[in-house]
Amino acid sequence: MENSSWRQFSRTLSVILFGVLVFAGATQAQVVSRSKEIVVVTPTSLPTLAQEPGIAFQLYSEAGDGSAYLYIEQNQGERLLVLDVTDPAHVKMVGAVTLTVPGPFEFVRTIGSSAFLISFRNNLGGAVLDLRKPKAPTLKAVPNLHDVGRSEPIGDSAFLIPDGGNMDRQAAPRDYQVLDTSNPADPSLLFTVKQVTSKLERNETGTTFLLGHDGLTIIRRPQVEYRYKSEQGYGT
Repeated sequence: MENSSWRQFSRTLSVILFGVLVFAGATQAQVVSRSKEIVVVTPTSLPTLAQEPGIAFQLYSEAGDGSAYLYIEQNQGERLLVLDVTDPAHVKMVGAVTLTVPGPFEFVRTIGSSAFLISFRNNLGGAVLDLRKPKAPTLKAVPNLHDVGRSEPIGDSAFLIPDGGNMDRQAAPRDYQVLDTSNPADPSLLFTVKQVTSKLERNETGTTFLLGHDGLTIIRRPQVEYRYKSEQGYGT
């Protein structure tokens, strides 16, 4: 009888410990402010490839169907990671596109509603990233271009690109701290994102994307997301 009671106690203890471990993992993956208005989604809770360092990234939400995609440049520009960030609470891995490029690049500006002009670093020319199929983007190099980072739009379908020497657009990495001030009498540091090189925002959902040393970090605002979903008539 004693053995049976001990086995039952052991099973109960195991379930409790398992629950504690699961809860601890969840709290490490997402950090929530006391007011629940801010949620920091850390890299460890995102798809594995999103946890790798990136060079640059770009947000695209012009497909006309309410969707939003995040493109992260990795591996010296040879890989473009595609994430579906339509719902910041459920980021999905779409794919990883292999690119043939001369080196790392920067996203310069939009072209119409379905493309981006990009500039290769070290004055190695430029190209156009075609997003007419946002889940499967393609890259088209433009020979003999220089200083694409200095481009100026002419109307809606052309650019003026002056020749003025090499222009390095890479920003120096810096740490970003997320401070919870929902209780002004007792503010607290929620999270520190290390060595951030790029920052993007999606105003519709109040989402901030940070590309840093540990990969992608997402700062969510659930109340803004809820209002946006209500306005769009889905997810409520």
